[in-house]
Amino acid sequence: MSTMMKRSKVQMPSAQEDRAITAAAKLDPDAQPLTSQQLKAMVPMKALRGRPKSENKKRLVSVRYSPEVIDYFKSTGDGWQSLMDTVLRQYVARHSRSA
Repeated sequence: MSTMMKRSKVQMPSAQEDRAITAAAKLDPDAQPLTSQQLKAMVPMKALRGRPKSENKKRLVSVRYSPEVIDYFKSTGDGWQSLMDTVLRQYVARHSRSA
């Protein structure tokens, strides 16, 4: 490994240096500590990423449909899979024995 590839070792500040850094940071008007209310309102970034969680959980399955069926639903544009789900759910609601 070349010397350029080696990571430099992180040197932690001493307790005295840490106090000095903290004191200087507190004097900066743009870097004030967060209030307890602000800390409570914080949300982990992981929770903010991606698609919002749906209350209606769906399961991933592998199904084969005839080409005409797929072509029809795809021709309806964006959201064709959701449309297909809606049509199937309506069918189930109409033909359910418990209904």
